[in-house]
Amino acid sequence: MAKAPDQKLAVKVRRWKKSDIPAIVECQKAAYPHIAKESICDERKMEMQLEAFSEGQFLAEYEGQVIGYCTSLIVLLDEDSPWYSYNEITGVGTFSTHDPSGDTLYGSDIAVHPKYRGQGVAAKLYVRRKALMKRLNLRRMVGGGRIPGYSQYSKKMTPEKYIEKVKQGELKDMALSAHLKAGYEVLGVHYAYLTDGESMNYATFLQLENPSFDPAKRMIAGAPIRRPNRKVRVCAAQYQLRPVTSWNDLERQVEFFAQTANEYHCHFLLFPELFTAQLFSMLPPDMESLEAVREVAGYHERYLELFKKTAADYGLFIIGGSTPVDIEGELRNTAHLITPSGNVYTQDKLHITSVERHYYDVQPGDKLKVFDTPLCRIGILICYDVEFPELARLLTVKGIDVLFVPFATDERKSYHRVRHCAQARAVENIIYVVLAGCVGNLPQVRSFLVNYGQAAVCTPCDVAFPMDGIMAEAEPNFETVVISELDLNDLAVQRDLGSVKPLQDRRSDLYEVNALTPVEVVYVE
Repeated sequence: MAKAPDQKLAVKVRRWKKSDIPAIVECQKAAYPHIAKESICDERKMEMQLEAFSEGQFLAEYEGQVIGYCTSLIVLLDEDSPWYSYNEITGVGTFSTHDPSGDTLYGSDIAVHPKYRGQGVAAKLYVRRKALMKRLNLRRMVGGGRIPGYSQYSKKMTPEKYIEKVKQGELKDMALSAHLKAGYEVLGVHYAYLTDGESMNYATFLQLENPSFDPAKRMIAGAPIRRPNRKVRVCAAQYQLRPVTSWNDLERQVEFFAQTANEYHCHFLLFPELFTAQLFSMLPPDMESLEAVREVAGYHERYLELFKKTAADYGLFIIGGSTPVDIEGELRNTAHLITPSGNVYTQDKLHITSVERHYYDVQPGDKLKVFDTPLCRIGILICYDVEFPELARLLTVKGIDVLFVPFATDERKSYHRVRHCAQARAVENIIYVVLAGCVGNLPQVRSFLVNYGQAAVCTPCDVAFPMDGIMAEAEPNFETVVISELDLNDLAVQRDLGSVKPLQDRRSDLYEVNALTPVEVVYVE
């Protein structure tokens, strides 16, 4: 039973042991009932934190029960860019970014069980953190602080104004007030630090300097830790459909694009929607489309073998366009993400055009996914799906930086429907959108006769990006590639400093976009 706020608890603060982790996880769940599941650390991650830096992990114990805890690691930050998300600075909660030669103690998390708040537990944890900072002669302690009270005031004031009112004592915030009391100063407020509905996804950037820091005694051995996913290079294949006589013909074409992406040191390679339609040309011309598409679906295993080998050979993350897949007798139009380690992840097309229904009897998928790759978070929307803005917004709220759109369009008007919608998704969500489509003709293939395509990379329209929001585009209807280097830091900065801030300025008092089926976050290896 918790004591009254004016009574002192006989709390013991000590370092964790591995056997404490299950109790710490339960304390975390009680402390953060409203934070998104992917922002919570499980037992495996806590074990990794303990292994990375056991000296920095403390807990508060009362009568044998864990009633609070804090976690920390040492980092050396890039002073030119303070926009770190929780995942970036902590290695997605694993503390793989811990650097003993750094000069900054990063307070990853601090929490007190709701039953024991207001009784000085957090203050005792901070005492141990500060003592650690001084003992290790670290320059400062920083953190990303929640502002869970802001959701009550978001319609009336900006987060900056809310923070100022808390600092002046006009308002009280459960987390920020505790941070200020501990001695932190607020250096800024940033969006998308973590998925935190109570804080409206905002977080403070906090700093507490070490007054006894002696720089002469701390020799910095390495360069600052830059976020591992600040830039990625993408290659979009503008793929010509030409008649083939064997599977080997298709393999050679795929190999050409993989070699090209590798030559230009790309991380991601995007193929178009249904580029495997080339295989129709191997079939009898009088075969009905429903039968023909089932024949193409029969090549799915060879398709997987081809892309797994190609991804491994060239060290590429390949979005293998899409191909028909038979799932328990039901035909889906499915995109595949294949990694250099040979893993395969899929995203079904969710909105089916009338042509796909009529000719192929394709059925829609029912799951929207975010792919958390080692480089960045990405989403995949197949052609028609990008014309539905709700999907891209749901993916953005889950943290994507880049949206890949494989498409297949028959003529220019069809293409521009996809292209203009893709551009809008980039602007309204502050993301990059990469498009790759088919070009060329397939004579005698009745359901895939002509194709119009122009690969492109679309950006937001603001100061940090190209004037017309187009980073790169190909000449239409020629077989070629588009290669671009995407600076993900520009996205993070733009979300805070842009001329307009469409994510922050949404009127949640007037409308909402909610997923009836939860968006699945897939951790890619």
